[in-house]
Parts: sequence; C-alpha cells; structure tokens
Amino acid sequence: MKQYHLEGSPIVYYTSRKENAEWILLIHAAFVNHNMFQTQIDYFQDKYNILTLDIIGHGKSTKARKGDSIDKMSAWISEILKKEKIKTIHIVGISLGAVLAQDFAGRYPEAVQSLACFGGYDINNFDAAMQKENGASQMLMMLKAIFSVKWFAESNKKISAYTLQAQEDFYRMNLEFPKKSFQYLASLNSMINVRKTKPRNYPLLIGCGKHDIPMELSAVEMWKKNEPECSVIIFEGAGHCVNMDTPNQFNAAMEEFWVNGNCNCEK
Repeated sequence: MKQYHLEGSPIVYYTSRKENAEWILLIHAAFVNHNMFQTQIDYFQDKYNILTLDIIGHGKSTKARKGDSIDKMSAWISEILKKEKIKTIHIVGISLGAVLAQDFAGRYPEAVQSLACFGGYDINNFDAAMQKENGASQMLMMLKAIFSVKWFAESNKKISAYTLQAQEDFYRMNLEFPKKSFQYLASLNSMINVRKTKPRNYPLLIGCGKHDIPMELSAVEMWKKNEPECSVIIFEGAGHCVNMDTPNQFNAAMEEFWVNGNCNCEK
C-alpha cells in the first residue's frame, strides 16, 4: 500500500492498484486504524484497486487544524476520489466506518457502486431510545480512557471483537489512539437523522456478528425493516468487528456481494 496525505486536511490515505480492476474503499472502526483491514488488503489486492484511510484523529491522521472534525470526512473522501480519478467505488464500513460510509453515500450517491455496513445502524432512522443507550455507552468508554488508555483498550477489545486473536489485534491498535482525538468525534451526531433515505441506485448489504451486543442485532433488524430490499448477513463466530473475527468468511461474502449485488446467507 502506498501512503499519501490529502492536501488541506489531516487525512492520510493508502492505495493499492490493480490495472483494469474495480475500486473498493475500506473505512475502519473507532479507536483503531486502517490496519484493521490488513487481512482484506492481503486477500483483495490482486483482484481490486484498494483505497483505505485513517479517520481523523486515528492512525496517522492526527495533524488536524482548528475547525477540523469528523463531519468533514465525506468531503475529504470525495476529494481523495477526485485526486485519484476514481468515478465509482464499492464502500465497506465497520462500526464508526459504517456511519461515515452512509454519510458519504447520502452526500455523493453518484460515486457509490455498492455499500456494505457492518456493526452499524441506519443513520437516517436511528431510534431515539437506542441512540440514548449508545450515547451512554460511549460516554462510559470515554471516562475509562480519561483515567487510563490501557483500561479503556482492555474493556474496548472485549466489546469490539469476539475471538482472542482479533481482541489482541484490536487492543494493540487501540493503545495508539490519542486521548485528544475524542474532540474530533464530537460532531458525529450531526450525521444522525438529518436526511431521509432516498431510493438507492446501488446494492446495500448490512450485518453484524452473531455475538455482537443485542442492541446491534436489533439495529440490523430495524434497518432491514426500513430497507427491505437490502441484503443481510449475520456472521457466526464473530462479534462487532466481523472482518477481524471471521476474515475468511467476510472476504468470501464481500466478493459474492460485489460480483452478484446480493448476499443473503449466514456465514
């Protein structure tokens, strides 16, 4: 993967090119970085052009200026696509990445070839009670981080991954998350329930791990009711970060989705 910095932003992004291949964009979860997709990068680099990045405040995207915040991510991604001359792209988002993927798709639908969101929720129809519960959970995690990054990372890995290997990989990346970067996440709610879902001209895949928290399983079910034409997949043996817990099953499901435009089986 070649590393680049988007001029006029704090965003560092990475590309791997394959001639005459379609593009995929991988957007990572909170508190880690683009390396959570290393297994996917290794698997798909000979089949697809790959674009991934570090979300503001994460990985190497930490040199922010006054006024920079996460609500600018969609515009920055759009600038990256223009710079790299990418007209359409398959987008995959995990957890926080699923929120950003939806926000981008809502703002720039013409650039979306397909959309896949895991461990997320429908940002255009996020239930108020569920939103309150999610907010309380995030606040608790932030308080842990203020006292101890190691305590925060130790608690977070058990929520974010199911297998021991994925937990340790998540923990290692989480330790690198700077406390100051919480400030860049403050505008996240500005993306929630601000627009109506329009008919999609591209396929949508949603899902999570069978061992994710009950709220996430409910969120996927509610999203399916709002968009019954979408495909749903629940990964056996996985928690929140399905691509890390069950990478082989995840890779196969994504490939099926990109080729056929649907994926309705449990993995």
